[in-house]
Amino acid sequence: MTTTWIAGVLAGTALICAARPAVAQDKGKTEAAELARAAQSALQQLYARVPLAKELGPKAHAILVFPKVTKAGLGIGGQYGEGALLKGGTAVAYYKTTGASFGLQAGGQQYGYAMLFMNAKAVEQLDNKNGFEVGVGPSVVLVDEGMAKTTTTSTLKDDIYAFVFGQKGLMAGLGIQGNKITRITPK
Repeated sequence: MTTTWIAGVLAGTALICAARPAVAQDKGKTEAAELARAAQSALQQLYARVPLAKELGPKAHAILVFPKVTKAGLGIGGQYGEGALLKGGTAVAYYKTTGASFGLQAGGQQYGYAMLFMNAKAVEQLDNKNGFEVGVGPSVVLVDEGMAKTTTTSTLKDDIYAFVFGQKGLMAGLGIQGNKITRITPK
């Protein structure tokens, strides 16, 4: 009975996240100052752990940081997080990331991710009226630990580089493909 109830709740959450149309300027759940501080802190922690991110950061037009994304699933999964768009180290806009997934999955985890937008055209895609969907539009490269160790900035030519960091919890598989990013107004 409990398993069925949990599966129902997760399925409902995933459907709400996936089916709800993106509304421009949705209300955020976090205060702007708190979200900006968390994003700046998470970015500094990423820089301390991943030299490639630190090297790319100053070359990026903007950096979108989601300090904490929560993902859970049992067959059907969903995820949610809020972040800040940083330009010159200052938060200039706020966004949420949502996603739904279906398939063989069980568990839950929290993680953060940062997207380094390397050109102005890629940054413009963030405010698409239907939201920005990762994997549709500008090329997004998910930089894993191995790639970060063997890549130099002179070989990188893509629009957006994404770094996942701070994973906590247990859930098989992690990716940002299919995440939808929509602008929000923090409370």
